[in-house]
Amino acid sequence: MTDLFAVQEKIRALTERLHYLNYQYYQNDVSEVPDQEFDRMLHELQGLEKQYPEYAQPNSPTQRVGGTITKQFPTQEHRYPMLSLSNTYSEADLREFDERVQRGLEGASYQYVCELKFDGVAMSLTYENGQLTRGVTRGDGTRGDVVTNNVRTIKSLPLHLRAADDQPADFEVRGEVFMPLSVFNDLNAEREQNGEPLLANPRNAASGTLKLQDSAMVAARRLRFYAYSFLSPRRDFPTHSAALEALKRWGLPVSDTWRLCGTIEEVLEFIHHWEKRRFELPVATDGIVIKIDDLRQQELLGYTAKSPRWAIAYKYPAEAARTRLNEISYQVGRTGAVTPVALLTPVPLAGTIVKRASVHNANQIAALDLRIGDMVFVEKGGEIIPKITGVDLLARPADAQPIVYPTTCPACGTPLVRPEGEAHYRCPNERGCAPQLKSKLEHYVSRKALNIDGLGAETVGRFFDLGLVRTAADLYDLPHRRDELVNLDRLGEKSVQRMFAGLEASKEVPFDRVLFGLGIRYVGETVAEKLAAHYRTIDAIVGASAEELAAVPEVGGVIAESVALWAQDGANRELVERLKAAGVQMALTGEAPQPLSDRLNGLSFVLSGVFEQHSREELEQIIERNGGKLSSSISKKLSYLVAGDKMGPAKREKATALNVPIIGETDLLAMVSDGGL
Repeated sequence: MTDLFAVQEKIRALTERLHYLNYQYYQNDVSEVPDQEFDRMLHELQGLEKQYPEYAQPNSPTQRVGGTITKQFPTQEHRYPMLSLSNTYSEADLREFDERVQRGLEGASYQYVCELKFDGVAMSLTYENGQLTRGVTRGDGTRGDVVTNNVRTIKSLPLHLRAADDQPADFEVRGEVFMPLSVFNDLNAEREQNGEPLLANPRNAASGTLKLQDSAMVAARRLRFYAYSFLSPRRDFPTHSAALEALKRWGLPVSDTWRLCGTIEEVLEFIHHWEKRRFELPVATDGIVIKIDDLRQQELLGYTAKSPRWAIAYKYPAEAARTRLNEISYQVGRTGAVTPVALLTPVPLAGTIVKRASVHNANQIAALDLRIGDMVFVEKGGEIIPKITGVDLLARPADAQPIVYPTTCPACGTPLVRPEGEAHYRCPNERGCAPQLKSKLEHYVSRKALNIDGLGAETVGRFFDLGLVRTAADLYDLPHRRDELVNLDRLGEKSVQRMFAGLEASKEVPFDRVLFGLGIRYVGETVAEKLAAHYRTIDAIVGASAEELAAVPEVGGVIAESVALWAQDGANRELVERLKAAGVQMALTGEAPQPLSDRLNGLSFVLSGVFEQHSREELEQIIERNGGKLSSSISKKLSYLVAGDKMGPAKREKATALNVPIIGETDLLAMVSDGGL
């Protein structure tokens, strides 16, 4: 007989231990246990919570991995309005602000707190009895969206605070949710490889991530949080700086970059100090926030209709430089996209020396009317990616000629194509274009795909250049060429053995990651997971039609068409067979979900809108497990359109015109009630 008290105690002990280890890792930069041991404890806790959900705590560490589906984000009024700050780019304005403060405080002494202005999403968090209970976005300053489940996935944010005598039972923390620059760059690199539009900047990326419906996808984006303000019904601390110190003591992440300044001159010194050094930080910044430290003095100064009189934001002007455009080079990516890159006379910009800048595509070259030899203005988009923003026409050479975009691939000479509706020209020679073949290999061995130890991008690129490999399947033939490999420069016996061990280990990588590693255009990590879960084997995916593929959750028509075209290619089918023969996982292991009934046999469904009781993915699983089929479009043959909230009027009109029955979520569930969930 199970000792329920012992189970409850085990869940409590694991929860407290994991909270402590998270605090040590993210706040003190101390890793007390190996990652494998941490993952083991987390997995054990997940298993216990699944078996005994009544003992799971709301802020369990297992919440960090996500998995909750939020079909809509309710709004909530802020207890304390989230006002915006007045801002300036002028040091003279800061001196005027200081003079207003002096007058408002009638000559009393005062201090400022200066903080870096992190470029993210303002967030209000509520803690009750040390537990995180709510996360709300700024919204319009009066009301915001409740995104608690997504906020709980932020690993640097404590779900349970360290106990302290000065910690109120109920208080709010204001802060900034941001995407670290390294995560942003990785995300954009992946999107570029998949032929997807690049994200503009980390702020937009963080904002979009917080509104994703699947918290597991939010967890994968590795957002971070910095606290910058404490609010409670009473004045618990005399100063803002004391509140910051308390927040850090309780376990909340507070940036160490803030400083107390006694005069406006010290404020300006702080601004100048960080003007260049901020680029060394792992997070995007766009200015400095200056606040009166004494909370009583803040109350005396009060507010205007829009902003506090006791604070102001100084924003650094956008970093820009003027330099010469010497040449345009053209890079060929994994999907064949040909991207122009501007080669510049080196110029200092935002803490780095810029030699290259993005020009994106032929449309932008035409829009800017770029010409070789032009003096161009370069900025860092979001202070990260250098880009050309304009041309100094007064300095244009008299003989400057417009840039003519190439009509053939710069790598293999194949005539370029420009698919309708796309901005990029592409090289269609995916079987013989060296940069494409090399990039596919680099993608296959990359960390997020098969993560083959000993086979990094440089090594596979070298093997390709030597003619040892052309496709991913060739990698598994390398052990037969051991004598040839050990004699290569900078390789040797140990490196070769490590590489062979990595190749052997890659045969245990799950099918969804293998599918991602195949490099099918538009198939990122999430789409690969959805396709693998739906079809379970590569043979089923290869045998599916574009229409059938489009009905899979997270897979639309464009992705489905791309997968279907890839599967029709004989060379890709041969690649799959060779990988199978090598022992690579081409199917999900474990039991497939069993059919629940045949109540929906012969019926087809389209789902549209947001549903109350289940996510769209859950409803699709219900349909399929009860014998129904999913369709991607409305036609006369469709059995039912299942309408949720916010369904577009066009689908309703089309279904009505074709006499397709329109039902709701409750109606669908009633159809399978006896064959059930």
